[in-house]
Amino acid sequence: MTGRAPSGRVFALHAAVILGLLILNFVLPEYHRGVFSRVLVLAAFAMGYNILFGYTGLLSLGHAMFFAAGLYGAGLPVYHLDWSVAPAFIAGIVSGAVLALAIGFLALRTTGVAFMIVTLMFAQVFYLITLFFTTYTRGEEGLVIRQDLRHLRMGDLDLALTDPSLRYLIALVLFSAVLIVTLFIVRSPFGRSLVAIRENEERMRMLGYNVFTNKLAAVVLSGAFCAASGAAYALLFGYVGSGFASIQYSILPLLWVLLGGAATTLGPLIGTLFMFYIVDFTSGFMPAYLLVVGAALILLILFFPKGILGSIRERWAPWLP
Repeated sequence: MTGRAPSGRVFALHAAVILGLLILNFVLPEYHRGVFSRVLVLAAFAMGYNILFGYTGLLSLGHAMFFAAGLYGAGLPVYHLDWSVAPAFIAGIVSGAVLALAIGFLALRTTGVAFMIVTLMFAQVFYLITLFFTTYTRGEEGLVIRQDLRHLRMGDLDLALTDPSLRYLIALVLFSAVLIVTLFIVRSPFGRSLVAIRENEERMRMLGYNVFTNKLAAVVLSGAFCAASGAAYALLFGYVGSGFASIQYSILPLLWVLLGGAATTLGPLIGTLFMFYIVDFTSGFMPAYLLVVGAALILLILFFPKGILGSIRERWAPWLP
């Protein structure tokens, strides 16, 4: 279905979403613009997770380590070595991609529940490492990157990432880049092979496809996207801490993807936005806000079992990618 969707309609939809998000930068109040900046960065994290879970069918509970690899890969050089923003961002992506390659090479020797447990174990090891080397990471307390270090310098151009409008635009650029790359991946022969592996791995192997190589490529792509999100988070918001490597940040992208719709390109954005705002809204007027959040999630699952966008695609718009 994804590969046969009308190209013009699909690209127009994604262009409209990006344009709409760009317009919001000029009309949103400052608080909501700050919220959307975080949502866009975290939606890129969710899209990276969706490549592996939604399209390849691999349930991972270790993606916090890829996000945190980008976070520390970008944040530590800036904090300790006074690196500039651009090389630090690249270092964060490379850190996540290399880690994903190593973890994927080992974890893909397993399948099903065993894969989930192995990724969880690796993630916990990474989390404990961030707590052990507190001299450099400061553990749960974390590191606050000074504002004067968070400047993007290109020749005579000096852009302060602390500026709310610029921060939103950079978050939008990251989100748009990940969205466009994801769209092209899932509509390519490689993306269709991932979906086929998800549906029937043995048949793909019988047809001569190298299933392991395709799955490893999916893990590396997923890890690189998540690391890019983590690196951007560190540089845009100026904080690096062990909490981002905890199990919570492995469960959150799974929840965002399930809410928005697994194996949909825009589902991770919808799920992240919905979850972020429902928590923000309910926590503002009652201490037991998680009860309301839980009830809302149960209702959502009952009426939209394939996520918001996944259910819309199934019922009314089968052309959605």
